[in-house]
Amino acid sequence: MTTHENKTKVTILTGAYRIVGYIDVLPGARVTDFMLESKAFLVVMDVEVFEAGETGRKVLSAPFIDLNREYIQIVTEC
Repeated sequence: MTTHENKTKVTILTGAYRIVGYIDVLPGARVTDFMLESKAFLVVMDVEVFEAGETGRKVLSAPFIDLNREYIQIVTEC
């Protein structure tokens, strides 16, 4: 795991998954600003991925993932 002093913890919901991890938001910026400026893929660090259903079973832990922003339905700061 990496240090998180300049990172923002987020929960991201897609149609199939709930993703919890950290994004690199510039100091003073909002998560909305990060999303508006991002390209086709977002880097999410120290990630845990869970099924979106009732069981919420953990399916993946990884140091980072590249997430296709087209699949994102909701992003919220934790």
